[in-house]
Amino acid sequence: MPASLKINKRSIYFRSQNVIIAIFFENLSKNQQVSNSYIIGNAIFAVSSSFERPTWDEYFMLQAELAKLRSNCMTRHVGAVIVRNHRQIATGYNGTPPGIKNCFEGGCKRCQLRMEGKIESGASLDRCLCNHAEANAIMHCAILGIEAGSEGAILYTTFVPCLECTKMAITIGIKKMVCLDTYPETDYELIEEAGVKVITLEKTKIEYWAKKLIENYNEKLIPK
Repeated sequence: MPASLKINKRSIYFRSQNVIIAIFFENLSKNQQVSNSYIIGNAIFAVSSSFERPTWDEYFMLQAELAKLRSNCMTRHVGAVIVRNHRQIATGYNGTPPGIKNCFEGGCKRCQLRMEGKIESGASLDRCLCNHAEANAIMHCAILGIEAGSEGAILYTTFVPCLECTKMAITIGIKKMVCLDTYPETDYELIEEAGVKVITLEKTKIEYWAKKLIENYNEKLIPK
């Protein structure tokens, strides 16, 4: 919704997204009750009852979606974050190790063959030089000395982890994974045996918040 600004002799009315601010040029009683609003001096700051924001799962999946933009893999872009107590403690995206030529620049021969159609999706992963996003997030914790696998740690990833990343996540104690899409090399039996809970988010919800973010960038609060 575009921002609107109305000015008259008695008040100023401003509305943008879900926030409404009305400033009245008259004395207001400090004890005066105004629904869904705050009175400061002569101003009433009102917040619409339709105010909305992402859930925690949606919020951190958006962080994983953002992380995958840094991927240098030419076959698949993946992002992952590790969260504890609603705090993001590690980030990862898939690509070749530091100091190695980027995958899209020819750094990984396996991915190049995959793009040429000579290798099927999920095959010959042992020949791939790209670290997976989940593995990079876990190694991020190791590099910085962060204890990732303590109780309550959650792995958010744009794809359900492959077998190797699943083993790593189980090893450090991850008990919950929130994902956005499936992956051909996932071992669901291993995940179930380890007692790890997997939640798949609806893509439409993430798309909704991504569109809201774009709307905020495009919104002009003050006409030029």
